Amino acid sequence: MSQIIIEESDRIIRGGNGTYRHGNRHLIELRDLTKNYKTPAGDFTALKDVNLGIDQGEFIAVIGKSGSGKSTLVNMITGIDRPTIGEIYIGDAALHTLNEERTAQWRGRNVGIVFQFFQLMPTLTILENLLLPMDFCNMYAPRERVERAMRLLEVVEIAEHAHKLPAALSGGQQQRAAIARALANDPPIVVADEPTGNLDSRTAEAVFKLFEDLITQGKTLLMVTHDRDQAQRIHRTVIISDGEIVPDD
Repeated sequence: MSQIIIEESDRIIRGGNGTYRHGNRHLIELRDLTKNYKTPAGDFTALKDVNLGIDQGEFIAVIGKSGSGKSTLVNMITGIDRPTIGEIYIGDAALHTLNEERTAQWRGRNVGIVFQFFQLMPTLTILENLLLPMDFCNMYAPRERVERAMRLLEVVEIAEHAHKLPAALSGGQQQRAAIARALANDPPIVVADEPTGNLDSRTAEAVFKLFEDLITQGKTLLMVTHDRDQAQRIHRTVIISDGEIVPDD
């Protein structure tokens, strides 16, 4: 794969005193975070008193058994879900204070999400899938959007499939398209939920190298994974067990 060129973004700015607007020193800072869900069997605590700091440029692996709380943790950071108790600071945003509409706008500009099952819009071409987040957040001039989308598809080596529907592509090609879509608005943070779980080993390695390339150019990346060998290649591992972060032995 070609090297990705990261365009300068002014969406997250560190203050002159080494902190962000709300006093957080980390790009991502979770404080005393608890998430409870109501179920027919009673309340279920998915996360309990979680404190976590992640700095710009870190590549973090989030690992844990099914039901451990790792997906809930990621959903807190992306703003897909909200904490029952606690605070979430990401850059200059106090995410726990934003309403749903403002959270959606913030997420569209600051977080790129790569899902395990791609989540491409099936009735849109690959190119149109990349244009969608740019249109939603009104990013870039309309005449620049197609050029940017094609450049990203070239980076992930599927530009020749730009005008095809997702169903016409292999799983690996769809995952590359999903990564390109996640980068459409040049987000400072990328979150990937088991992004290589459904890929063959060669394609999984190519996707992993693409993530490593993003880190060298300043992105912050969180990857949920069950692959401990892959996790060992990442800067830091966050292990979740029964809703709590446990030491990495």
